Amino acid sequence: MDRIAAILELVARSRTGLTLSGMAKELDAPISSTQGLVNGLVATGYLEEHERRYSLGSAPYLLNRLAGRQPVSTVTHADLEDVHASSGLTTVLSIAVGPNIFYVDYCSSDPKFAYLAENYVRRSLIRTSGGWILLAGMEKRDLWAYIQTLPDEDRDTVERFFAALPEIEQTGICASPNESTDGDGVSVAVRENGKTVAAVGVIAPHTVITKERDRLVALLEQGARSWSVRSVRP
Repeated sequence: MDRIAAILELVARSRTGLTLSGMAKELDAPISSTQGLVNGLVATGYLEEHERRYSLGSAPYLLNRLAGRQPVSTVTHADLEDVHASSGLTTVLSIAVGPNIFYVDYCSSDPKFAYLAENYVRRSLIRTSGGWILLAGMEKRDLWAYIQTLPDEDRDTVERFFAALPEIEQTGICASPNESTDGDGVSVAVRENGKTVAAVGVIAPHTVITKERDRLVALLEQGARSWSVRSVRP
């Protein structure tokens, strides 16, 4: 299953499609075994083949349409623009995919964060304020399973996360964990039907986040109240 997921992600990231040999090389796997997996994905509509290059098929889109959902339905790009305008800081919408956090939308004048968002660069959940929000919203069995996969170098970070966990669960806010070398942040949970589905955060150097912490918390809490109204379904 891990190799199937890796094939789908590789193809999804390719703008022109991938050859079988290209996929096998990226996976460090024999062409013969890769061919078997690819054939099954083509047969079920997850991949499409044209002139010996493979691209993403229609099945992944269909599954989400059948489920009647988007990754996040309550927070719009205009909402991120509002937070960015009020905070003056990079603003991101994040989701968890497996053990990683991805920025799926953003508003920023900082090219570094634009690159991370536009290229869906994966980052560690345990190293960002948005990641702490998403971890706090996980089912406990999934949280324990994730924590067990982390290397020993993350153990101090894990202890700090668990110390902050009760407050994050109560407030839906994570402010200034200072666990990333890229910057620090304040993030708020985006909840739909009582479940945390994403995080909205503002990112800046640690000194800026520390100085503006209370104002940023209030700003994101205000936004979360308006988003939660949209998530209520009859």
